[in-house]
Amino acid sequence: MSRSRDKGIDFVHHFEGAPTLDALLELLGSPYDTAGVLVRMREAHTEGESYNEVIPTLFEEEPRFPSPEVARKLFQNLLGLWDLVEEGKSVRLEDGPRPPRPKKVKAPPPAPFAPGEPSTEFTEAAWRYLEDDEKERTRRLHAFDNRQDALLGALDAAGLTDEGYAVARYLLFELHAMLELGWPAGLSSVDPTVLEREGTEAPPVPQALTAYAEEALFEAEQDEEHPLSAEELARVRTLVQRGLAALWRGRKGS
Repeated sequence: MSRSRDKGIDFVHHFEGAPTLDALLELLGSPYDTAGVLVRMREAHTEGESYNEVIPTLFEEEPRFPSPEVARKLFQNLLGLWDLVEEGKSVRLEDGPRPPRPKKVKAPPPAPFAPGEPSTEFTEAAWRYLEDDEKERTRRLHAFDNRQDALLGALDAAGLTDEGYAVARYLLFELHAMLELGWPAGLSSVDPTVLEREGTEAPPVPQALTAYAEEALFEAEQDEEHPLSAEELARVRTLVQRGLAALWRGRKGS
């Protein structure tokens, strides 16, 4: 929303609706109503014209404003309508109640993979479920923080940068949540020393989980704002691999 100052009064680009703009246009002698103005603006925008070129064409003669307030209200509405056209947004001209917005359909939770192993389809479905359902994601994040507190303490002490720690922590959370979704018996708290011991990242770990982790690490390396350096990425990868292997071995009843 654009704003400028004029003698202490906010000038706001705001289209208040067709009834308001129709009344203003009629008062000031324009041959157009709001629907006609909208058509004219869309044509002008397509042809690369600016609002400064369009607005004067809406009146056969220069309008005579009965008060500064009427002038301000007219231009606020016209410029608000122009902004909507410029941004490609739909413009609702008819009066009456707005139709209800369609409800966002959340992804359902994936079916458990226990007693087998997760597939690529499972990790994709689990990711979408966690992404779509903020409440469920927050609940599982708290569960991860509580159950794997010792693991997170070891991760915190691993000497990563803030960006590296954030990537490792969130990725291990996602993998933990995926495993809990697919393994109803749940996971045990893992031994935090696994992050320090060589060889603990070795298979067997399901390929679908390994591939998911690798894709997330690749995205972290390519991040536009805070990309991980090659050295930091290698350290994060090792810690995530060791943590993932420990989480997989921590399935209860496996």
